[in-house]
Amino acid sequence: MKKIYFLFLCISINSFSQIKFDKGYFIDNSNKKIECFIRNIDWLNNPTKFEYKISENSEQKTNTITDVKEFGIYNSSKYIRALVDMDLSNNELYKLSESEELKYEEKQAFFKVLIEGNATLFEYVDGNLVKFLYKKNDSEIEQLILKKYKNSDNNIVSNEEYKKQLWLHLKCNNITFKSFKYLEYKKRNLVDFFLKYNKCKNEDYINYEKNKKQDLFNLNVRIGLNNSSLSTNNTTVSSSTRYPDFESKIGLRAGLELEYIFPFNNNKWAFIVEPTYQSYKVENEGSVRNSVDYSSLELPFGIRHYMFINKNSKLFLNGSYIIDFSSGKALNLEIESSGNLGFGLGYKRNDKLSLEFRYHTSRDLFYNYRTTFSNYNTVSLIFGYTIF
Repeated sequence: MKKIYFLFLCISINSFSQIKFDKGYFIDNSNKKIECFIRNIDWLNNPTKFEYKISENSEQKTNTITDVKEFGIYNSSKYIRALVDMDLSNNELYKLSESEELKYEEKQAFFKVLIEGNATLFEYVDGNLVKFLYKKNDSEIEQLILKKYKNSDNNIVSNEEYKKQLWLHLKCNNITFKSFKYLEYKKRNLVDFFLKYNKCKNEDYINYEKNKKQDLFNLNVRIGLNNSSLSTNNTTVSSSTRYPDFESKIGLRAGLELEYIFPFNNNKWAFIVEPTYQSYKVENEGSVRNSVDYSSLELPFGIRHYMFINKNSKLFLNGSYIIDFSSGKALNLEIESSGNLGFGLGYKRNDKLSLEFRYHTSRDLFYNYRTTFSNYNTVSLIFGYTIF
């Protein structure tokens, strides 16, 4: 079964993990604009290169930051190369500096355009380091400054100069002082502020964030069938009568799945948690001891990867670790189960209906016993419906 399952996964990955090239453009160092198709990775970090094709069937090529001044994917994203003096201090709690001094260094990057207009907002991401920048009309790109640091009393202090920068350069009649005072240094808040400013100025603008998936949380009802079997063993007893194997049996499973879609890489990755009720009851004829009455609340949590077939259809792969909260008896012993792994392959239609085949690695129902062991094996067929 394992060999068949993993062969199925490999075939599926090879068949559907296609490289997606979307219509876009780039501007080279001689200011020539070239229409092309760009591999749309939906970069989490600001890229230093990108892959492209002049036509859909032409040879794949690569452009780097030294070759290109600007590139974009239509109706999706835009990046502009610039050399900017930046303070790259980290604002994470465990990486805070003990100095309030801003340490600038020249940084060349493809800065991501979030809002483009009379006032343009940019983003720079490098791992956990996130900085925002802006420019007004044809001025130079300038970093919006936020620096957190520890003072001599080991208290955390914030230099929120970005509020002063915006107050000095982006005032408008419809924007109150409170809008600046309480503005948080977060993408959503800054995007909303720049949208408000450009609307206030009655200027044309482009919102590159509007096409991003906003409903990052999905709640899915999951019901299905389990095909489960159990084999038992004791290192001190060789009798197969006392420690038998139990037959495969079909049982119901029911659960709710909370899915968080990561907001990068075209929403192809998700974190999943799926509390699920399942049970397995069986009895071998001829002995009261040879019976199993096992039920549990499983708590799988793991990662899902989507592979798009077209606008309405996609495949997905899961990998989960399963914590099992068990109850019941097997062979007159209290069941105390171990955790195990689950691997799934599924299909989803219209972001509503799904069907998944899942394979579980063996689970020991006698995890805390020294001499008694078991292998509880399950494969599942799961139907899903997305509520929201």
